[in-house]
Amino acid sequence: MSQRPIIFWHRRDLRLEDNAGLYRAQKAGGPVMPIFIFDREILDKLPEKKDARVEFIHQSVTELAAAYQEHGSDLRVFYGHPKKVWKAIIEEYQPGAVYTNRDYEPYAKVRDLAVKDLLEEAGASFHDFKDHIIFESDEVQKNDGGPYTVFTPYWRKWRTILDSRMSQFEGEELSYYLKPYPNTKYTDRLLAGKSDRPVPSLAEMGFAPAGIDIPPTEVSRKLIRTYDETRNFPGIEGTSRLGIHFRHGTISIREKARRAMDLNETFLKELVWRDFYSNIIQSFPRVVDAPFKKDYENIPWENNEADFKAWCAGKTGVPIVDAGMRQLNESGWMHNRVRMIVASYLTKHLLIDWRWGEGYFADKLLDYELASNNGGWQWAAGCGTDAQPYFRIFNYDSQQKKFDADYTYVKQWVPEYGTPDYPKEPLVEHKWGRERALRVYKEALAEARGEKP
Repeated sequence: MSQRPIIFWHRRDLRLEDNAGLYRAQKAGGPVMPIFIFDREILDKLPEKKDARVEFIHQSVTELAAAYQEHGSDLRVFYGHPKKVWKAIIEEYQPGAVYTNRDYEPYAKVRDLAVKDLLEEAGASFHDFKDHIIFESDEVQKNDGGPYTVFTPYWRKWRTILDSRMSQFEGEELSYYLKPYPNTKYTDRLLAGKSDRPVPSLAEMGFAPAGIDIPPTEVSRKLIRTYDETRNFPGIEGTSRLGIHFRHGTISIREKARRAMDLNETFLKELVWRDFYSNIIQSFPRVVDAPFKKDYENIPWENNEADFKAWCAGKTGVPIVDAGMRQLNESGWMHNRVRMIVASYLTKHLLIDWRWGEGYFADKLLDYELASNNGGWQWAAGCGTDAQPYFRIFNYDSQQKKFDADYTYVKQWVPEYGTPDYPKEPLVEHKWGRERALRVYKEALAEARGEKP
């Protein structure tokens, strides 16, 4: 190459269109050489080699390469440990600059800092941009400064800022909020020619097809329009199931937020919850391993391993909990209402550390995202931001009657329900489990606060 290329590094943005960092790289000049790295620091730690998420990423990277090829360019794909891969990239391609979109998870921040140092040593610059959320933590702050830790005021400020900024900005250069980035307008700035680094096969990376269906990237206008009416009922198709696409950027958060603003505010709020939990991870990275509310650090969990295995397998004797866990195990997804119920049962009735459940979800969920998963589990355990108070404990029978009264959902995932093969009694009955949880939490919190229980 006669000119030092600009490299665009795809990570959580597996699309060509409406891509913030790629747009900035294209506008910077060129030629722009897009790359993707299958990161062994992540892949080598996965417990299951038939991982549907890896299969999905592989398929999405293959489709992304084809999209570039349609424009006379290509995607160079690497497999390895990022630092070693980047040393080889710098030596072979001698980039002048690297552009990418920001990732806010702790591992990603450490990785990116190491790559930035390597690039600067080689005389190249590193540039990152906001893409998979609408607002970063420092953009939505309380009036007296600092991040929000309660969702409702965060949501109000979020909406106020969005409305005010969108009314000010027009034109391509100021498309930083919900307007799409016109990447295909500048495809002539992509490096032309076929890749010398084709997409490796799943087998070459030690993985195999998982055989789990991935939800589509599109949902009907009707589903979004009626989302507030249908989203709590697991027995019907009332949610979008777009989480895996938001997680890996195969769709644009801006495009879906635009649609939601026109069709359903409740759906928009669900997208804003992603921003909110990302804001928490950015502002309080300690929550990755510890409760946001420090008073909850010494809850004396039972952590009964037999009970945990029964919960994981969907064999607790609580129909809606068992249905949710089996749905997760078989499909890689669980209805959001049911996620709250199974998390409450684990942390309150079984008195098992929320981190055990969080880790299990991390291994199984197609739409696993650290910030949202962590936030949801801490909410259920009572120890997170804007959390459900410890003394509010879901009555699983009431939840069943309210959201799956005819047992449609339960019968779909627990076929033996109602037969002698299904347990007559739950592992932990509600009244007894509730009273135990209240006592344990109350005493631990009183001790942490130096109060009399």
